[in-house]
Amino acid sequence: MKNASDRRSRSLWMDVEVAPNARQLDGGASADTVIIGSGIAGISTAYELAAAGQKVVVIDRGAIAGGVTARTSAHLAPLCDDLTSEMIKLRGEAISRLFYQSHAAAVDRIEEIQRSEDIACDFHRLDGYLFQAPDTDSQIIDEELDAVRKIGAPVDRLVGIEALAGCDKQHVLRYPRQGTFHPLKYLKGLAGIIETRGGTFHPGTVVHAVEEKQGSVRVQTDRGDVTAKAAVVATNSPIVDMFALHTKMAPYRTYVICFEINRGALPDALYWDTLDPYHYVRLQPGNGRTDYVLVGGADHKSGEADNADVRFTALEAWARNLIPRLGNVACRWSGQVLDTIDYAAFIGRNPGSENVYVHTGDSGQGITHGVVGSLLNSALILGGPAAWTDVYEPSRKTLAAVGNYLKENATAVKNFAEYLAPGELSSVDDLKPGRGAIVRQGLSKVAAYRDEVGTLYTRSAACTHVGCHLHWNSFETCWDCPCHGSHFAVDGTVLNAPAISPLAEPG
Repeated sequence: MKNASDRRSRSLWMDVEVAPNARQLDGGASADTVIIGSGIAGISTAYELAAAGQKVVVIDRGAIAGGVTARTSAHLAPLCDDLTSEMIKLRGEAISRLFYQSHAAAVDRIEEIQRSEDIACDFHRLDGYLFQAPDTDSQIIDEELDAVRKIGAPVDRLVGIEALAGCDKQHVLRYPRQGTFHPLKYLKGLAGIIETRGGTFHPGTVVHAVEEKQGSVRVQTDRGDVTAKAAVVATNSPIVDMFALHTKMAPYRTYVICFEINRGALPDALYWDTLDPYHYVRLQPGNGRTDYVLVGGADHKSGEADNADVRFTALEAWARNLIPRLGNVACRWSGQVLDTIDYAAFIGRNPGSENVYVHTGDSGQGITHGVVGSLLNSALILGGPAAWTDVYEPSRKTLAAVGNYLKENATAVKNFAEYLAPGELSSVDDLKPGRGAIVRQGLSKVAAYRDEVGTLYTRSAACTHVGCHLHWNSFETCWDCPCHGSHFAVDGTVLNAPAISPLAEPG
């Protein structure tokens, strides 16, 4: 079922069809490497492997590049967006330096590919500005300046950003050689190149299982099996692991609102503040004399709030206060990020596997993390030297992050207790058109939705990953799992991993 959210939540990028000739898998297939998931990580990995002469097959349960990557704000910023000073506290200077170097290499790789492959994707370099939020202490700028210098990244300290109203006295860090681009134009270019090198894309193909046997991998789908020497699971949240990785990261929903603006009214740069959650701003070229300003933030744990309109109103007020020349709202959307407990993704061999590789936990830096993953996983698969393995090793344990681990996993404990609470409505008869709610029926909870014409959809309220209690997301018109980030359409169809199976009929 196509998610009804497309009517309301649509990003600036979504008009680009990345692989227009792709078709569902029809029977079995074989490849050197099969890649599950077609976002920036999956397609970039396919490109690197195809460039090395491998035959690749890319499969996705939805549209090619139609998932989380289509909901990014597409910043190309190499430094840890949770602050380098915080990363050093958790993982030390050496790992933090490698983290920065790997993300800088990812931006360099995007620049190199779009230039050498002649991909028109609006890529360009620009400055990034981290600025002290109003009515906050400038000490955070002092600490971050010291941390960024320790890892060897270029940085300048300034006072004031003339481009932003009321920020003439704020303390600021300027980072050169950041980047922006149009993510789906870029991926469309990569997909076309992959296809010319013999690779294939298969949307609408649901993976049921990934098995290793005698040095090969078999991926079972609803459209036939794919056999390969290796598999890369790049499904945002992994489908090959029940607990090992999921307990070390948590899903957060973030919001983006896009404004029209006259060209030249705002200097082209990346801007973000020191609040937690922070706000971020970037420009995207439009047509004629009109550009677009993307403003994002207002993050919260997935499933723990259903007030998107309030959050968009707050984002708009914040943005118009700083950038008075903003025009009309062009579009708005939300997306989901998976924050790891130590700010770096999990990239490499899946724990316990020989030929299955994972990419997950992008921690708000999905574009650069995705390209880092393509470089690291392709090197591991091809048997060449692999950089940055210590940063991203999926089986790592970060002792200094135990506080974050306990905080994030408290969500699951709290969530399961919700099964003892009453339903949000006493009966599905009380459910109004266009609304979703949890209703108790005897000993079980039911996820109920009534569409605008009165058709009622009811499914079990238990996520099919590990059974967490679902919450309604009225903006995206779907059911969210607060524990590990699964999403389900109103008819129970899986929209986002780690869940594989659709919601059960009410019991």
